[in-house]
Amino acid sequence: MTALKLSGMDLRQTDLVVLSACDTGRGVIKAGNGVAGLNKAFFNAGAKNVVMSLWSVADKETTDLMTKFYSKNQKQSYTSALRDTKIEMIKQNRHPFYWSAFVLSGK
Repeated sequence: MTALKLSGMDLRQTDLVVLSACDTGRGVIKAGNGVAGLNKAFFNAGAKNVVMSLWSVADKETTDLMTKFYSKNQKQSYTSALRDTKIEMIKQNRHPFYWSAFVLSGK
């Protein structure tokens, strides 16, 4: 997926986009536009919330985090689900490297 492809999409009915691959929340600074990245392209296409990673992430721990996040967000807000998932991983003594890369941005 590229920002160019997203520019032609209508995602106004999309409540949540999850970008669980490596570095999906990183962007480049563009003069006059701030930080431009894939997440901004999803917002410009109409998506309301985006979960993204800020650095390279490990497959196993990301799978664990996303499985817990998806099970929790059936019952609570995206913000609470991600927070509670991270707290659960802290209680399991998981190193912050594996869970703190993921952030939620939304409207």
